[in-house]
Amino acid sequence: MKNLTKSRNTKLRLVYLFFVTTLFAGMFASCEQVKAAKEDPELMKVYGESEAEMTAPPMVPRPVGKRAPTKLIVNMEVVEKEMEMADGVTYNYWTFDGSVPGSFIRTRVGDEVEFHFKNHPDSKLPHNIDLHAVTGPGGGAESSYVAPGHQATFTFKTMNPGLYVYHCATAPVGMHIANGMYGLILVEPEGGLPPVDREYYVMQGDFYTEGEYGERGLQAFDMNKAVEEDADYVVFNGKVGGLTGENALHAKVGETVRLFVGNGGPNLVSSFHVIGEIFDKVYVEGGSTTNENVQTTLIPAGGASIVEFKVEVPGNLVIVDHSIFRAFNKGALGILTVEGAENEKVFGGRISEGVYNPGTVVSSENAATEKEEGPIVEASFEEKMERGKAVYSQTCLPCHQATGVGIPNAFPPLASSDWLNADPHRAIDAVKFGLSGEVKVNGNIYNSMMPKQDVTDEDIASVLTYVYNNWGNNKTEVTTEMVKSRK
Repeated sequence: MKNLTKSRNTKLRLVYLFFVTTLFAGMFASCEQVKAAKEDPELMKVYGESEAEMTAPPMVPRPVGKRAPTKLIVNMEVVEKEMEMADGVTYNYWTFDGSVPGSFIRTRVGDEVEFHFKNHPDSKLPHNIDLHAVTGPGGGAESSYVAPGHQATFTFKTMNPGLYVYHCATAPVGMHIANGMYGLILVEPEGGLPPVDREYYVMQGDFYTEGEYGERGLQAFDMNKAVEEDADYVVFNGKVGGLTGENALHAKVGETVRLFVGNGGPNLVSSFHVIGEIFDKVYVEGGSTTNENVQTTLIPAGGASIVEFKVEVPGNLVIVDHSIFRAFNKGALGILTVEGAENEKVFGGRISEGVYNPGTVVSSENAATEKEEGPIVEASFEEKMERGKAVYSQTCLPCHQATGVGIPNAFPPLASSDWLNADPHRAIDAVKFGLSGEVKVNGNIYNSMMPKQDVTDEDIASVLTYVYNNWGNNKTEVTTEMVKSRK
C-alpha cells in the first residue's frame, strides 16, 4: 500500500514539474518573440483566437494580464446618428460603434489583430479607419475604406506597446474627425500594465457648429470655423456634461485611478488637469516614458496619455482642459466623485475664519473664538450689498457671468431665476454645501456641478443678498443667522 502511494506521489510530482516547466518555457518564448518582433515579426507566434471585448466610454475592457499573444478578432461598425451635444442642442455625429469617442480597443504587444470594419447601410458617406497603433500604409486606412452597406477585413500585428488614437481618414479628413470619428486603442506591454483599482476612458474633442455655443436645435458642421480653429464646443466624451451628473466618474478614498486620456482634436491641444489631484505617474504621449508628480499634462491633437493617481480624500474632483475658458465656457469639464472618510492629515479644510482689517492683527485663535462664541453682528443691507458684489466678482462671475445670465447648457442663470426665488434656504445650501445633478431653472435643465464654496457664512449672506436684489429677482435679504442655521 505504501509503495502504491509513493508511486502516485511521484507521478503527481512529475506532472507538476512538467506543467511548471512548460509554463515558464512558454513565458520565456513569449518574451523572446516580443524582442524579436521588430527584426522578424514571423518569429512572434500567437496562441489561440478570441474576440475583443469592446466598451463605450468611459468604461474600458478588462486588462490583458499575463496572457500570451493571440489572434484577436475586432468587430467595429460606423454609424451616423443624431445625438445630444448639449441641453437642447443636437448634432449629426459620425461614430465608431455609435459613441463618441468610439469603442475602446484593448490588445497586447504581439497580437495578430483581424479587424472587421463595417459601414452601416443607413450611412450617407464612405468611411475608413486609421489606427496609430498600426505599422502599415495609412494605419489601415487604405485597407478599410468601405461604402455604406459594405464591410472590409484587414489584419495587422501590434508591434509597439502604448496608447494610440484611431480616427477616420476619409477625405476631407478634418471633417470626419470633427464629426466625432476617433477613439483609443491600447497595446499593453508583455505581462500587462500594473494593476489599479479603477480605469476610465476619457477623450477630448473640439466641435464647430453653425450656431453659437448653446444655440438650440439641430446644429450643422461649420467648415469655415473648423478651418479657423474657432471651436464652439470643447468637450469630454462627445458632449457638454459627458463626464458630469449621471456620467461622472467614481472612486473611493484610498483607491488608485488610471485614466486613458486621448485627444481627437481635430485642432486643439489639451492641457489636461484634475483639480485637487497630482498625477503620481504620467505615461508621456501614451508611450513608455513616464513622469512623476505632474500637475497638468499636454496632449496633442491625435495624441494620448495615461495618467495615474491615488485619491486620498473625499469630494468632487473637477476634470478640466486647463486652457480654462474651454472648461467654463465651452464644455471641457468633468467630475470624479470620491467617496469615503475624511483624512485631515492630507486636507484639513478651513480651520478658522474671522474679519480681516488691514493694520489690525487678529490671531487665528481669536478669530476662531469670535466665530464660535461671539454674538452675530449683522451687517447693514448696504454693507452686505457692497461685500456681496465683491464676493460675486471673485467667486461666481466666471460661471454665472457679470449680469447673472449664466452660460447656456452649462451654468444656470441667476437673473430672474425661478429656482432661486422659490426657496432661499435651498439657495443657501447650494452655496454652503455644493450642488450637483439636474436642476430645472426657468424651464431649462442643467446638469453640472457647483462645488462647496470656500467662503464665510457672512460672505454667503452677502452674496445671496446681492444676487436676490439684482437682475429681476425677488429682493430677499439673506441674514448670517439664516446661513448658520443650515446644517
